[in-house]
Amino acid sequence: MTSPRQLILDIRPEAPPRFDNFLPGDNFEAASACYLAADSAGGEAVIYLWGEAGCGRTHLLQAAVAHAREAGRVADYYTHDVPEDLPQFLAVDAVDDLSPEAQIRLFSLIIRARDGLGSILVAGGKPPSALALREDLRTRLGSGLVFQLHPLNEAQRAEAVRERAVARGMRIPEEVVCYLITHSRRDLPSLLAVVDALDVLSLSLKRPLTVPLLREILGRGTPP
Repeated sequence: MTSPRQLILDIRPEAPPRFDNFLPGDNFEAASACYLAADSAGGEAVIYLWGEAGCGRTHLLQAAVAHAREAGRVADYYTHDVPEDLPQFLAVDAVDDLSPEAQIRLFSLIIRARDGLGSILVAGGKPPSALALREDLRTRLGSGLVFQLHPLNEAQRAEAVRERAVARGMRIPEEVVCYLITHSRRDLPSLLAVVDALDVLSLSLKRPLTVPLLREILGRGTPP
């Protein structure tokens, strides 16, 4: 029989990253700036996002690329690397891990973006001044709009769980929500994956949604 842990690995949020399924929490200003930059060539030329893992950096970058393409712009998403040429909209993730050669390319692309040839959205784990990158690149990244992204707080994560449950047609007791928020991982994709697994396991076992069932899914009890 499939274990609860395997269910969590197998079930992921189905919807691709979009602005309409991003829960901004305290990051509304950053999300708005990304939307405007992706929406037209008149947006900010360079935007830098930073924050801890699970704060929504990758979601925003991929959502911005999807929106730019819908707006008719040539848009690409890169992680740990950058292209030779600048598309109309470029998202670069994990800038912290760029090779020396990629750093030189990104510096050149930022100059082109500043000249009105495109827009660049970059994300990393630290503020520009703390990045282990070339000094001239750090300066360029810090010269545009810079936003620190903040993870959802406890109340915001609880609301996300409730919304996910409603979307799946689940009736999730408040004590289950509280236990999940307290004991599960903080990043939203993992949290919602547990909600999905809880729904599937509850239906397959014909058991109500309870804290003991949730403990089994989180590996804190005996798997069924």
